[in-house]
Amino acid sequence: MSSRTLPLLFINLGGEMLYILDQRLRAQNIPADKAKKVMNDIITTMFNKKFLEELFKPQELYSKKALRTVFDRLAHASIMRLNQASMDKLYDLMTMAFKYQVLLCPRPKDVLLVSFNHMDAIKEFVKDTPSILSQVDETYQQLIGMYTPLSSGEFQLIRQTLLIFFQDMHIRVSIFLKDKVQNSNGRFVLPTSGPVPHGTQVPGLIRMFSCTGEELARLQFSNGGNYTAALREGSFEMFGDRVTKLGTNMYSVSRPVETHMSGTSKNSAQHTKVNTAPNPLAKEELNLLARLMGGLEVQKPGNTDSGFRINLFATDEEEVEALKSRPDELSYGIINIQATKDQQANAELAKIMGEFTESGDQSPGASSKGDDLLAMMDGL
Repeated sequence: MSSRTLPLLFINLGGEMLYILDQRLRAQNIPADKAKKVMNDIITTMFNKKFLEELFKPQELYSKKALRTVFDRLAHASIMRLNQASMDKLYDLMTMAFKYQVLLCPRPKDVLLVSFNHMDAIKEFVKDTPSILSQVDETYQQLIGMYTPLSSGEFQLIRQTLLIFFQDMHIRVSIFLKDKVQNSNGRFVLPTSGPVPHGTQVPGLIRMFSCTGEELARLQFSNGGNYTAALREGSFEMFGDRVTKLGTNMYSVSRPVETHMSGTSKNSAQHTKVNTAPNPLAKEELNLLARLMGGLEVQKPGNTDSGFRINLFATDEEEVEALKSRPDELSYGIINIQATKDQQANAELAKIMGEFTESGDQSPGASSKGDDLLAMMDGL
């Protein structure tokens, strides 16, 4: 397991989240000023300096519950609100999209190019807001400084860590099913055609050499695919052509996106239910989550009329039905923090709890984000 994986996981999932939200804001005809505020607020929170300082520290990946909690917080960092079913769908789309990109990376190092494609898109979202753009540029420099010197072996370890994290996720996504890159059981179809990885040759030739290095014979064989020569290498600088399209916005062409739980996922989930025995790492994970979320500053809605709700389903009825039909075993089981005990036990967490409570001090008619987050974080 690589201790350098978390920043890439967070930035790529965050990029996918922004793609999806941008598409839904347009689809629901949200006024441009409100849509821009949502995107700016989320990106500002995502690239908060204190938060990123914690994120870039070498550390192991933590549970899917903890990561989901962070993205719940991010998605509600502005005036937009999501019901649980829409948040479930948002997180499903984010994770499956990035899983697909990691699987299709020709080389382990190309995970960084995927990350840069997401970063390029995020910069485009805030190109008219210099203060936020400078936050993104600073993170860009951190990514370049941390990851470009790594060896191929270190990138392979990062890729392996990501795939282990995603291995039990088999959510069917309509875009992938229509493009025939995903099977009905939720597993992806890997291509046996197209360009080979940069620095390699099209398979199909065996060359035999003598002990002195002289070529003695050549033997050709069928490679079982339709491969072509490698493309030029993508740019690992802040500006440049990434060459790969992995990590770019697949929602730029408007088409409905649905998610479905695959049958195999339901069966496998029954065998991988969360262990109810005490987890000796739970306290450490909670401390890590507290430090991370302590860096997330939530924007308080200015007034109750400014907020709005986004629905990732075609209708409210579909959203309600999706929530009812989602298997309990596949619920992300949002993390809960017992506020009273933790305020006494952890000063940093107490500060975070205070922020949650403050953000919940809205009028009764408003969506109480503080209450929602406290409820959301009540079961670790």
